[in-house]
Amino acid sequence: MSELTELTATRLADGYRKGEFGPVEVTRAALRRAEEIQPEVNAFVRLLADDALERAAASEERWRRGEHLGPLDGVPVTVKDILLLRGAPTLKGSRTIDPAGRWDEDAPSVARLRERGAVFLGKTTTPEFGWKGVTDSPLSGVTRNPHDPTRTAGGSSGGAAAAVALGAGPLALGTDGGGSVRIPAAFCGIFALKPTYGRVPLYPASAFGTLAHVGPMTRDAADAALLMDAIAAPDSRDWSGLPPAPGLFSEALGGGVRGLRVAFSPSLGGQVRVDPGVAAAVRRAVERLAGLGAYVEETDPDLADPVEAFHALWFAGAARVTQALGREQRERLDPGLREICRAGGRLSALDYLAAVDVRMDLGRRMGRFHETYDLLVTPTLPVTAFEAGAEVPRGSGHRRWTGWTPFTYPFNMTQQPAASVPVGLADGLPVGLQLVAARHRDGLVLRAAHALYEAGVTLSGS
Repeated sequence: MSELTELTATRLADGYRKGEFGPVEVTRAALRRAEEIQPEVNAFVRLLADDALERAAASEERWRRGEHLGPLDGVPVTVKDILLLRGAPTLKGSRTIDPAGRWDEDAPSVARLRERGAVFLGKTTTPEFGWKGVTDSPLSGVTRNPHDPTRTAGGSSGGAAAAVALGAGPLALGTDGGGSVRIPAAFCGIFALKPTYGRVPLYPASAFGTLAHVGPMTRDAADAALLMDAIAAPDSRDWSGLPPAPGLFSEALGGGVRGLRVAFSPSLGGQVRVDPGVAAAVRRAVERLAGLGAYVEETDPDLADPVEAFHALWFAGAARVTQALGREQRERLDPGLREICRAGGRLSALDYLAAVDVRMDLGRRMGRFHETYDLLVTPTLPVTAFEAGAEVPRGSGHRRWTGWTPFTYPFNMTQQPAASVPVGLADGLPVGLQLVAARHRDGLVLRAAHALYEAGVTLSGS
């Protein structure tokens, strides 16, 4: 049983095809693993055991008849409790949402997985409305790091990251408005991709607007590509969604990095203080890219810190998502969320549009940057996981979570694809490397990440 929970989705599909094991056995193992880890890390809002086993049994019969629905048929998947999943309440970490709703619709990404026979294990934890870079909420409490339960799993897709890291399903759907798949991926030692905005449709539309992306969280880049092949499909409910991808992501992994022009920015031009252990692990991985044939230059993008503009966009979104709540409901919100909602409510339309101007100029500058460089490489985060239940590291002097995530949120503003790859440990905790490419070049990010995996760059740092 434990061996099955360590397999990637790609390996599971191969095993189903060969008859080595079946979806029911795999789903039972994943559910058992989820139950085992829940008391310590608190990755799940709810498990959906009966539905999961029913879907697994149907999948097993399809595989037996040779009529499977593709490589994700019968593969366990978890869904962040921000995304709609038919038949299960989506409470978004909040006590202000009534669980007695209709819950009769899937989010687009969930619908695509349902069509392909995936098995939904359960809903994973999130901070309230996904508002911050760690995962704790008034509804579900604190989610903890799989490498050290006294530390945070990161957020806002912290439950998803912990579940994947500990074998409770090889695939997870997360959301990312300022780093929310990449932050927990880096802290928990897994892979995550924030695709180009619109590549994976989103419905209902996020109150955080075009900052919010849906992305895969997986054991490796190959599994993420497999998941992207399914979820990167148009859905009429998302008016800002992109047309179909030009080809399968899983078929474009093998090109390697030879000849790619890579810009390595270890600290965004000295703007960011990076922990020495993090910096060393990232630099070793960059040297491996160079050894694989990439042309690496240590240089920085023209990226003056856009945090105030990001705050205007983010705080206004938070104010919007809670706008309809009455006084009693507001008192039930996470205190930090209440605070940024008040700040967002004080912003004028002109303040918001000024932030949009900063965003557009940032996008222009990054577009010019990628005329010279295929990829930008940075640390995903300047720190390793800190104490659980805190928004910022103790003694850091940061006021909000954006203080320790300077490498992630700018690329939500520019809508570029960005991934976090685990590249080693610092003081026993995972370190992530971030790969960023120009808009619409998601396949290039996955290809470069896959090259690192193929070269053996893992949590061990080898």
